[in-house]
Amino acid sequence: MSAKVTIALDAMGGDLGATVVVAAALATLERDDTVNLVLVGLPEVLARAQAQAKGNYGTRLKFQPASEVVAMDEPPAEALRHKKDSSMRVALELVKSGEADACVSSGNTGALMATARYVLKTLPGIDRPAIISAVPALRGPTYMLDIGANVGCTAEHLLQFAFMGSVIAGDMLDVERPRVGLLNIGQEDIKGNEVIREAGALLARSGLNYIGFVEGDGIFYADVDVVVSDGLVGNVAIKTMEGLAGLLSSFLKEEFQRNSLRKLQGLAASSALHALRARLDSRRYNGATLVGLNGIVLKSHGSADQVAFETAVKTAIVEARKGAPVQIGKLIEKQSLECIRA
Repeated sequence: MSAKVTIALDAMGGDLGATVVVAAALATLERDDTVNLVLVGLPEVLARAQAQAKGNYGTRLKFQPASEVVAMDEPPAEALRHKKDSSMRVALELVKSGEADACVSSGNTGALMATARYVLKTLPGIDRPAIISAVPALRGPTYMLDIGANVGCTAEHLLQFAFMGSVIAGDMLDVERPRVGLLNIGQEDIKGNEVIREAGALLARSGLNYIGFVEGDGIFYADVDVVVSDGLVGNVAIKTMEGLAGLLSSFLKEEFQRNSLRKLQGLAASSALHALRARLDSRRYNGATLVGLNGIVLKSHGSADQVAFETAVKTAIVEARKGAPVQIGKLIEKQSLECIRA
């Protein structure tokens, strides 16, 4: 039987707000009776959610009021300094106090990272938290980090990202030694800048299952589970993927609507097209972990619908049950001890 976990949900974040979060929360409770949820939001929003729940879930669903909301365009420093009773901050405080095992929010990414880092702190041995997310690939999802938190990184930062990514990918894929690659402009040892080459040398001695440099197409086709990069390159890569997926979908729709014959061909191929759409559906990969913190924090996409938000919650549940931060802490400590001995 799965261990019971409690997840705090920021009901006020995202473009669609509480409607999506509440619907996803109730669906999660229906699906998994080992999960407890805490909805955090403005009192009037929680009152509507409580009415919608109809008392069906007893103590498995709790409500924690907050008096403030962080706007999607609010500067992170302003949110951290002036919104001390925001739904985002209160949800994170529940993780800090141990009342929740993880937090999920669709809110302002910068504010969530800044507040989470302030409230939860980073794990010992971690200089900077990173953001990790799954992307579709030929043989199953590939986990990429960093995808936006850190623009300038040293070789040591990239090494830390690799350790953190290995833990997350191992937990999510149920793989003991995930394959780790370093994103580069070529696979040869001489390729890339000095930081990348130095990071490659560190990874080769790290004890991780390091497979070497991975080019952009290797994210989808190489035998790799984790792809490491700095936040600038990772963010550009993942946003390009999202844009390309949308472009291909638009092109296919246009072509099958071009004339009557094409419409008939589209009907004949509808089952294959539906399967393709499902495999590329970004909602299946929603939920980026703010990894490296002393607690589990998931960032859901701001435009996430119910299905997408449920995916983020599922990821938080897995990481909570696996104890991802504890695993990362042990791995980093082991690496530090081995470096001292060396």
